[in-house]
Amino acid sequence: MTSYILTLTAEDRVGLVAAVTGFLAKHDGFILDSQQYADLDTERFFMRVEFKSAGVDFPETIEAVQTKFSDVADRYDLHWHLDASDAPPAIVVAVSKASHCLNDLLHRRKTGALPVEIAAVVSNHENCRALTEWHGVPFHHLPVSDGNRAEQERQILAIMAEAEAETLVLARYMQVLSPGLVEQLAGRCINIHHSFLPGFKGARPYHRAYERGVKLIGATAHFVTADLDEGPIIEQAVERVDHRASVDDMIRIGRDIEAQVLARAVKWIGERRVLVNGARTVVFR
Repeated sequence: MTSYILTLTAEDRVGLVAAVTGFLAKHDGFILDSQQYADLDTERFFMRVEFKSAGVDFPETIEAVQTKFSDVADRYDLHWHLDASDAPPAIVVAVSKASHCLNDLLHRRKTGALPVEIAAVVSNHENCRALTEWHGVPFHHLPVSDGNRAEQERQILAIMAEAEAETLVLARYMQVLSPGLVEQLAGRCINIHHSFLPGFKGARPYHRAYERGVKLIGATAHFVTADLDEGPIIEQAVERVDHRASVDDMIRIGRDIEAQVLARAVKWIGERRVLVNGARTVVFR
């Protein structure tokens, strides 16, 4: 039986939880999982509820649930979204030459471990075409330069629109998106960055980390904003290294962490567990 996932944010006030759970009880909705968070600093409330039908009064379609719930949403001025849990959202993955993050996402999707549909892969290089097409996913080679950047980004948006993709995932895509594209994809574009931000930005990060003798190799998955590599953080992880680690060791360890962290972020987005809270996120694990 299909279950539904309701996510919402609102100005915090008394009665929000009661309003949602009361609505579900009234319409024979059975709660499978419920999480909520009140941010006392911003006075914002966040909630994620997964539920299913438990009786004859439950609306027959997702559209009917949305229509009935709109009265509650209007009363409490909710920003909300309702999705069927068995309809994984579509994403488009952007990649350059490095394939480790893309390969991990494609494998997890193929084995059913990633609750998204990878609708297409776009790249400014041909390196990942064979890998992508082996998984049966369309590959689009979109070379980019200063002269054609605007047109190339329009093509990315067209591919997303055709696939009805919600999110653009930058899986080691080594291009800086234009402010216009970032604005259009606000809250719908995520990136993976080596290290804990904002350390070691730019080129040859592991060489610079080696030169500084770092003892932790990390990765950060975050939403893309106009401030380069400083968007709301979704997930982070680290591994310890010591004086014996070469630059190649650090690169190998770093790539493993990048793939794992990005996969977790994409999984949580697919499961509707990530809500933006200003410069931060709420992640209902």
